[in-house]
Amino acid sequence: MNFQPLGKRILVKRLEEMKTTASGIIIPDNAKEKPLNGEVAAVSKEIEDVKVNDKVMFAKYGGTEIKLDNEEYLVLNIEDVLGIIK
Repeated sequence: MNFQPLGKRILVKRLEEMKTTASGIIIPDNAKEKPLNGEVAAVSKEIEDVKVNDKVMFAKYGGTEIKLDNEEYLVLNIEDVLGIIK
């Protein structure tokens, strides 16, 4: 993948969501919400607080979905990032 976000943006790959509940109930794909956290894949040169491979939580309706090398990513403005998961 060769993608460099511009402005105050980051590229995030959503983390996989659980397919079953703690009690073992299988959740169908059409009933699941997309996860609101992911791993940072690329960072623009203007961003200093977030680094590649950081795990972040972001706003529900933030970002633009794109596809690179048959993988789905989310381009987020830094304002849509709620925090870094430690």
